[in-house]
Amino acid sequence: MAMNRRTLLKNLGAAGTVAALAGCVGVQESSSDGSESDSDGSGETATDSGTDETDASEPAGSASVWYQLAEPEIPGRKSAIEQFNEASKHTVSGSDISDMRKKTTSAIPAGQGPQSFEWAHDWVGDYTQREFVVDQRDEIDIDLDVFTSDAREAIQFEGNLVGLPHDAETVALVYNKDIVDEPPETVADMVAVMEEFHDPGNNKYGLGMPFADGYFLSAWARAFDGYLFDKDADPRIGVALPETVKGVQFAVDNFVPYMPNDPAYEPQAAAFAEGNAAFAINGPWYLSTLNEKGIDYGVAKLPAPEGGKPRPYTGITMWYFSKAMANGGADADAGRSFIEWYTTNEDIALKAAEEQGSIPVLKSLVDSGDLPDTVEGFSEAVKQGSPMPTHPDMRKVWDPVKAALTKAFNGKDVEQAMQSADEEIRSNLD
Repeated sequence: MAMNRRTLLKNLGAAGTVAALAGCVGVQESSSDGSESDSDGSGETATDSGTDETDASEPAGSASVWYQLAEPEIPGRKSAIEQFNEASKHTVSGSDISDMRKKTTSAIPAGQGPQSFEWAHDWVGDYTQREFVVDQRDEIDIDLDVFTSDAREAIQFEGNLVGLPHDAETVALVYNKDIVDEPPETVADMVAVMEEFHDPGNNKYGLGMPFADGYFLSAWARAFDGYLFDKDADPRIGVALPETVKGVQFAVDNFVPYMPNDPAYEPQAAAFAEGNAAFAINGPWYLSTLNEKGIDYGVAKLPAPEGGKPRPYTGITMWYFSKAMANGGADADAGRSFIEWYTTNEDIALKAAEEQGSIPVLKSLVDSGDLPDTVEGFSEAVKQGSPMPTHPDMRKVWDPVKAALTKAFNGKDVEQAMQSADEEIRSNLD
């Protein structure tokens, strides 16, 4: 599934070693103080906090929040929770979860879920329909206009506001400054550089890009007005449309000849991380690996193909309003208070941008010009794209597309591969 893939990418990106790229990095479930958590998600393990001087008449609540982070991100999250607890009458306890989908889909229906959990926005439709999350539109105390329009769109489904956003992610062009003087503005310019540098016999490649992944290939599959899924289009499934096939064929023709011969994430990411590729197409989760490896890199928006525009899928990371908030009360107030504080805190967002390459969705920061250059590059790539569809049927698209892209990478007929994927998706949706 797409989010399992995205979890793997975040964990791999923080591993800092190519050895870690060989498999998924597990994350221990732990409380915000670093010890193993015994909480059932209800918040009952949290200790009493001090009184909030701004609203002492309301009872203090205890909320549990779940997240799944790469190792370097965990200290910052613990610090933020401690900061909130020190300033608020409420108390929040945090747990790092190793498999968020499995944990939430088992705990929430059993009444053992947290007040909130952190994940990308593409669960919004599925989890709303399954009643794992609840609408809090009438309960929040902030103006949604503080966030970018894409972020506002991502956190809502059929009139329900099911969370608040705190950062964005997408793929952008990463270039090795020891090889490339400046980022190319067009794919033709990029190909010229790759052609000159590419020498697989000496372990040198033009590009490292996970090809067998609809998230990474979305920029090119949608570059010529194609699409994978659009609930408002006819047909909703656009995998086999001529425009989509044209985009995938473009990627095959212009990128595959300059890549390592395995389309999976690990070998593609390792090529650039070892200094053996001129370019990579990857996301902000990848930067900590590059920093660990000492690669001198830059980040820029994706180059333009002739006659088209790259349109990558973007993801919005958000704090969901979990079902545990449904009945209100002090614990729901505590969870909501933490989420509102966290998502509107400029200091937290800016620190995450500087230390982890996170892309803020607070308009005040996006428009400030104060973001690190690498984050600005990703921010420009976010503007090129659009949020991944939140409709539950999108889950049925990822695996057949992965199989089709693998075939295309390995020299199979692109049109036929995409047609087979289209038929499988429609069969699964019937």
